[in-house]
Amino acid sequence: MRIVIAEDDLLLREGLALLLRSESLDVVATAGDPGEFLAAVGEHSPDVAIVDVRMPPTHTDEGIVAAVEARRRQPDLAVLVLSAYVEQAFATELLAGGGSRLGYLLKERVGRVEEFLDALHRVANGGMAIDPEVVAQLLTKSRPDTRLERLSARERDVLALMAEGLGNSTIAERLSVTDGAVHKHIRNIFAKLDLAPTDRVDRRVTAVLRYLENDRRRG
Repeated sequence: MRIVIAEDDLLLREGLALLLRSESLDVVATAGDPGEFLAAVGEHSPDVAIVDVRMPPTHTDEGIVAAVEARRRQPDLAVLVLSAYVEQAFATELLAGGGSRLGYLLKERVGRVEEFLDALHRVANGGMAIDPEVVAQLLTKSRPDTRLERLSARERDVLALMAEGLGNSTIAERLSVTDGAVHKHIRNIFAKLDLAPTDRVDRRVTAVLRYLENDRRRG
């Protein structure tokens, strides 16, 4: 796995590089601003980019803008975004885009090495990773609607873990239930949210979007 890191904080940038290299991962370049990052992507064609949301010069959304541009130039690039704060709009947009090869973690998650590496590998392998704290904050502010009120407490637990990008087997492990039970809960979620099978819609992503969209409207 070839990785480029874009982070303006020198200590965090070098710490990330050291951590990943200690795990035998190939950090091919690091960058302190969006221009350096895009140049590194063009030069090295990495598999994954780890990108800070807020970068110079204004420290608002330069990292996101650069990540979008990097994906435009290299569509198969996996991007794991790091943020110091919960950016609700970005989390919702990430899910709306389908979440393929994309992740969003709070920076504090880096200190939990196993979880961080799991998210990194999940994104690199074509999946999605949303920080559990992001999901928790969004759900805490949730305004229930009729469809979501149909869900049982366990079904809401399953849907929250789906929002983190976890697969069925991992959800089963987290909840100490069988894979079959998770499949049943997900079928029930789809039915209660009126999500019929269709080739044009990813029901898993749509279910999560409906769960989180209430929070964006409330905020």
